Amino acid sequence: MTKLQATAAAALEGVLQDGMTLAVGGFGLSGIPADLIEAVRDSGVKDLTVVSNNMGVDGKGLGILIDAGRVRKVIASYVGENKLFAEQYLAGKLEVEFTPQGTLAERLRAGGAGIPAFYTRTGVGTLVAEGKPHEVFDGETYVRERAIRADVALVHAHTADTDGNLIYRYTARNFNPVVATAGVLTIAEAEVIVEPGQLDPNHIVTPGVYVQRLVQARDRVKDIEQRTVRPASNLPASEAVPA
Repeated sequence: MTKLQATAAAALEGVLQDGMTLAVGGFGLSGIPADLIEAVRDSGVKDLTVVSNNMGVDGKGLGILIDAGRVRKVIASYVGENKLFAEQYLAGKLEVEFTPQGTLAERLRAGGAGIPAFYTRTGVGTLVAEGKPHEVFDGETYVRERAIRADVALVHAHTADTDGNLIYRYTARNFNPVVATAGVLTIAEAEVIVEPGQLDPNHIVTPGVYVQRLVQARDRVKDIEQRTVRPASNLPASEAVPA
């Protein structure tokens, strides 16, 4: 049976339900599965727990799920770019579980590897560690963190084959590989999709065994949270571009 679906909505058909946990790849607006996120919003599903490095920005990325009131809880390491997120959190409408960024990545990786929990020194002595088991190893105190296993994982790849093998591009790789392995069901969108055998096996990052459904990503402008550039007049002569 082919993994390739006609649309993002078709790729999500029959898998979404209220109250489920979604793990979503991306970092800010880089490498996010934008088509799949929009399809989640349009599906009407609600009370979601969303696991992601952050929640995008107002009106973009995962921010559109916040705007639509679809999210009940967020597990993330950074949320500073989304004003509506902050408003809902401070108003008690949104539950937030803050997790150090490296710990979040390892919780997802562990979930994909079948490891139920692990110990880390990160967060010991802070609010992050409150209520969690501690253990001493070689004279150092560690806190136990649970792995994350999501009901559905959504990722964005640059190139895929129809068997679901994925290759990421530059910084868009970010959290996508660990998210891809952490889902009971993983759905990928890819900018370029080729036939099996056309990808160099040495370049494949996520093997197709982790991916159950695949969809062609729509061609769209890739947004940047904050675009900061220097005027050409301030550049060294060696870097200046002729007018």
